[in-house]
Parts: sequence; C-alpha cells; structure tokens
Amino acid sequence: MASPSPIWKEVHSFSGPIPRSRHGHRAVAIRELLIVFGGGNEGIAEELHVYNTVSKQWFLPAVRGDIPPGCAAHGFVCEGTRILVFGGMMEYGKYSNHLYELQASRWLWKKLKPKPPRNGEAPCPRLGHSFTLFGNKCYLFGGLANDSEDPNNNIPRYLNDFYELELQAGTGVKGWNIPETKGPMPSARESHAVVIYSRKGSYSPKLFLFGGMRGYRLGDLWQLDLDTMTWTMPETKGPIPLPRSLHSSNIIGNKMYVFGGWIPVVRSEVKTNQYESEWSCTNSLFLLNLDSMVWSCLEPEMQEDGKKSGPRPRAGHCAATIGSRLYIWSGRDGYRKAWNYQVCCKDLWYLETGKPTTPLPVHLVKATLNSLHVAWHPLTAADSYLLQIQPVFPLPTSAPFTLLNHSTEMPRKESFPEEGVTLPRLSSITSHSSMNQNENVGIAAITYSFSPLMSQHPVDNLKVPLSGSSDSELEFGTNTSGNAVDHMNLCHTTEQLCTSGNNNNTSVSLVKTEDEPLSRTVSHTAADDLKKEDQPWYDVGLFKTLFSDVTHYCLPAVDRQINVEMVGAQDFENRAKQALSPGATYRFRVAGINSCGKGPFSQTSEYKTCQPGFPGAPSAVKITKAAESIHITWESPSSPSGRILEYSLYLAVKKGRSNTSGNSNPLAFIRLYRGVKTYCTVTANQLANAHIDYTSRPAVVFRIAAKNEQGYGPATQIRWLQEPSKTKSAHPLQTGDTGKQVHQQTVS
Repeated sequence: MASPSPIWKEVHSFSGPIPRSRHGHRAVAIRELLIVFGGGNEGIAEELHVYNTVSKQWFLPAVRGDIPPGCAAHGFVCEGTRILVFGGMMEYGKYSNHLYELQASRWLWKKLKPKPPRNGEAPCPRLGHSFTLFGNKCYLFGGLANDSEDPNNNIPRYLNDFYELELQAGTGVKGWNIPETKGPMPSARESHAVVIYSRKGSYSPKLFLFGGMRGYRLGDLWQLDLDTMTWTMPETKGPIPLPRSLHSSNIIGNKMYVFGGWIPVVRSEVKTNQYESEWSCTNSLFLLNLDSMVWSCLEPEMQEDGKKSGPRPRAGHCAATIGSRLYIWSGRDGYRKAWNYQVCCKDLWYLETGKPTTPLPVHLVKATLNSLHVAWHPLTAADSYLLQIQPVFPLPTSAPFTLLNHSTEMPRKESFPEEGVTLPRLSSITSHSSMNQNENVGIAAITYSFSPLMSQHPVDNLKVPLSGSSDSELEFGTNTSGNAVDHMNLCHTTEQLCTSGNNNNTSVSLVKTEDEPLSRTVSHTAADDLKKEDQPWYDVGLFKTLFSDVTHYCLPAVDRQINVEMVGAQDFENRAKQALSPGATYRFRVAGINSCGKGPFSQTSEYKTCQPGFPGAPSAVKITKAAESIHITWESPSSPSGRILEYSLYLAVKKGRSNTSGNSNPLAFIRLYRGVKTYCTVTANQLANAHIDYTSRPAVVFRIAAKNEQGYGPATQIRWLQEPSKTKSAHPLQTGDTGKQVHQQTVS
C-alpha cells in the first residue's frame, strides 16, 4: 500500500504564555515536548519556552543554574533529556563560542568548558553554523565569524572548519577534536542545514549538508561518511531545490524534509553563482529519500477557495520532529526596507507524514457492575482514538500472583540521602481491579509522578504539595466537567483520570496468573487468534480524550458500511447500543486516527465488570523520604462495602536471575505490613532486596489492599521510579530520591 501524502495542519488553539514571534531561534523535541530557545525580533529573546504537543500548552519552566544569555543563529541539540547550546549571536557584531548544557529533567543550566583539540585551536565565536548530534558526538561545521576587533563594526568571514565534540555519559563533555577528513570539503558558508542518517542494517552513518550562504545562496548537497570521514557530493535524481539559506532540514524515517528559507528570484533560465540582486522567502517543501537519493517536491494541497493550504513563506524558523510529525514555528517572511523591520510569522504548523503508530494496550481505571472505565496512553501523531470492545465467552480463569515468605529481614546497605521526595505535579491516575477468593489480594494500580518537568498550569481537582515539601502526594478528584484532563511532562506521556469514587459496587475481577505481565496484555496462541477473528469487534466510539467510561457499545450499522479508515463521530449517531453485563469479561483495543487515516490497533486487554460486596482499592498514596526509610500512608477506599478489617502492604522482591526486559520473570511479593492503620514504614533493610521492575521504566513496586467481611478487594499498585543509570549498583533509597516520576502500570 502506498504511503499517504504528507498533509500540513495548522494548530489553531493553544494556551499558556505564547512566545513572541521571532527568527533565528532553534527547537528540539523531548518526547511530546517542543523546546524553543533564542532568536529574536527587536531584541534577542532570553527565555526558554516549552510547547506540549499533546495538551497544546505553552509554558515557561523555572530554569536555574548558569543561565545563558539570549542568542540567535546558535547550535541547539538534544541527547536524551539534556540539551546543548553552542555559539550564536548575542548582539550585533558580538558572537559567542560558549557551550551550555541544560538538564531538562531539572531545568538546570550549566556552563561547560570543553578541552581544546590537541591538533588545533578551539572553535572561534560564530553564528549560523550547524551543530548536529549522533551517538555521543556533536559535529560542528562552518558558520560566520566577525574578524573586526571593534564590537560596533562587522567584518564577516565565512567558515568551513569541522569539529567534533565528544560527550560524557549523563552530563558534561570531554573536549573538542578536529578529525582528519578525506576528499574535498564543502565551501565556507553559514545558514546551511545538516542532518545525520543511519540506514537500517548499515554501520556507516552519513552526514548530509545542504545549502547555505556565502555572499550568495548555495544549493549543493554534501555527504560525509562518519566512519571513514570522507566527503563526497552524492548523485541525486528528481527536481533539485533552488539554492537557499536559513531553511530547515529534518529526518523522519529515511527521508530528509527541506522546508522554507531564502531563495533567489530567478528572472531567467540561466542560473549563476553571482550575488543575487533579489531574493524572497519560500514555503516550498522538498523531500530527499536518503536510500534512493531521489528528490521530490511536495506541493501544499489546494483548499476549496483555490489557495494552497500550508505555512506561508518564511526563513529563519525553527523545526523539530516529534514522532512522525514535523513541527515548525514562527520565522520571518520578509523584510520591510522602509521600516527597517523584519516581518515575523506567529503561526504553529505540523506536517502529518503518516498514520499513527500502534498504541499501548488499553488499561482499566475503574470497574463497576455495569461499566468499565478504561484509558489509554496518547500517541504523538493522533488527533482522536477509535475504541472497540469484544465480549468474551466463556469467562477466563486465572490464579493469584506469587507471595513469598513474610519475612522482612534483608541485607543492609549504608549511606542513604536524607532529602525528601517532592511531587511537583500529578502525572496520571489509573486503576485496574481484580480479586482472589483466597487472602492473596487482587490488583488495582495507581500511577503518580515525581517529575519536576511539568507545565506550570493547574489541573482540576488535583492537590499537590508545594515545591520543596518532603512529601510525595497525590489525591483523587472528581472530574465534574466530563472531559479528560491531560497534563504531559518530559519523562512520560500522562493523563489525569478522575472518578467520583461514590459507587458502592467495588471493582472486582479475576486475579492475574503468576506468568502474566503486569499490564494484563493478553497473549494468545495461533488457534486463539483464529477464534478471535471469528468474533466481531464492536465500536465504543471515537474520542478526543484519553479515557472512556464504557457502559454501552454500538451494534453494527445495518443501513450503511462504515469506513474505519476515515471514521468520524457522526458514524456512531443513531446506532443501536448494547449495555455491559455484570460479572462479564470484555476485550478492548484502541487505534489512533489522524489526517492520514487510522493506525493499527493495540494489543488486546481483558477486563471484567465487578460483583458487589468487596472493598475498593486504597487511594491518596503518600510517600515521605527519610534517611534510612520511607513512610507510606494511604486513605481508606471510597467504597468500603462495609467495615475495613485490615490492610496489607506488599513489596516486589528479587526472585531468581534479574531481567531488565521486565516480562519473562513474574513478580514475587512479600508482605511488609498487616494491620488496621493506614500507614507503615519501609526500612532500608527491607528495600535492599527490592526487585527493580523494568516493564516500562526502572521502578520499585508496592501493592496495598483492603479487606472487609467478604475478603480482600483490588490492590493499589505503586511504581516508584528509579534513576536508570544507577539502578544496577545503588540502593533504591539512593536512586529514587531525585524527583523522578513514578510510572503507572495497570495490572489485573
């Protein structure tokens, strides 16, 4: 099947402190966040702006440390959650060769002082250079220097020097190096664009350099083999873009997308390399297939009024890729000589290059007699989600999770930090319920976040301690608006899922078997899959939110055929509905939808409507960090279904050979607490033997459950996220104290 044609979409609605329009700025992406720095128009901007592409919010993080001055036409790259800034123009005629690092997990700036190369001088101050990251190295090429000693004067000098900067793991850099290259080098230039591409199955990454300015616009394409350090000019086919500068180049898949920039105004068919007397901005979009080396020009699609839909012409904009989307923001679209003023754009666009990817499985928030409140994680390229359901007959059976000896004595480790854990913002709340006829608890899950990387906007019904508190707290709230409250951070795609908690029908379903993964993603044999294909899937609906309180599902339309590739909300109107039944098991799957169509469905998840009589899961979990222990408190279930007789708290512990994949070994638990109080202390000795679960991100896993006259109800699961770089050697008290988020895992 042919790939869908890319489609431009403008973002019309967003909130938060919108940055002023500018040019010469740069952007990088960390998961769903677009981070913009520098540039300017009537002065250089100093603020760091962040745009959340899922919640459509701009925010200004509270940065600290060695905050760099504002700059324009600088180098800006991202490795994990750290960002490097090099060079740029600080004011007219004053350029920089300073290097700064931003640890985005803490919004902490640090000025770095890399060692100069052994075989030459360190890079001189410059602007308009390229600064590109691959692996643990940044590659610097070209730019424009000022040879005047008078800061009020400007004697430009185009550069074609080439450096590599080796990074240290986690933070810091080792130093500059001038690699020995082979072949003729590209000519000196500035305002060019560079990408690095590594073909699948190939061990030789390639650096591609296109265009630039050296008194006139350039349209040449260069390739550098980073293994052999050999420069070449590759042969290409297709329509070659006009020479340009101040354009953007980005990679999605195996394609390089070149957008915008300054291009010469061609008055004749004869092209020369002489300085152009006229030039203009363009909004042309060219694509270079880096496997076949074929150029193609992607014209913006036509609107009904005959105008082309897409960004208007611009140069000096910023561009970054998030998943399969290419985002561009602002830039200048012309120069009013009479006003001595740059005209800058104020719009935000993204290029949809493909259908959404496969979502993670649907997870359960809450179960009642006649409803299943389910949720799913967002996709960066989805505008809406199609949720489907499949009744399961007969009901499946399963066994409780593993419980080990209740002994709590474990090896002791010394040296633990004393700082309290803080919770700046709740990341997500979901729950999944189950039960067991024995005393082993069933499982419900709560995910909460310790991440400081959040937008600084309030979330409905959310109570969070102030920054600097020693407590890590989350509370449930009732979402009276009926809309999903999403709030994203740097570390994890999140959602705020609120339930009223006043339904006495406690969440009850079958307990997971020992060999099942935490997420209760159902695994089937080929024969099972054939049986499933014979069973119909029913539509629940099309959702802009990340959850649904499922009480009914739509029966097939009898009068028309629905195109699932282009399904719309109107396709579910006036369709017959079927209500969910008590004590019944249902399968769920979800798919993302965008302008290019519907993406693949997720793996199936199975959940069961509950039966009355059992208590709900404990809520409002709160963790306080001490020197050699953590203190865990919780609140009683909102639906106790009688008197609570006792609580039990369990810890997942090491069992057999450790596994970083998180899927092959089942979790084994020991009970650390059993009593009527709603709090307990977990000592360093007990934590020393904690299992580090790698199902999604490294985490220590706890479970808390309540018991009434009927027995134990579903358990609340807490995943205390650990610092990934330290989990193999350090104690959980050392690796869980940095404010990292706790990741939600729904299990059954």
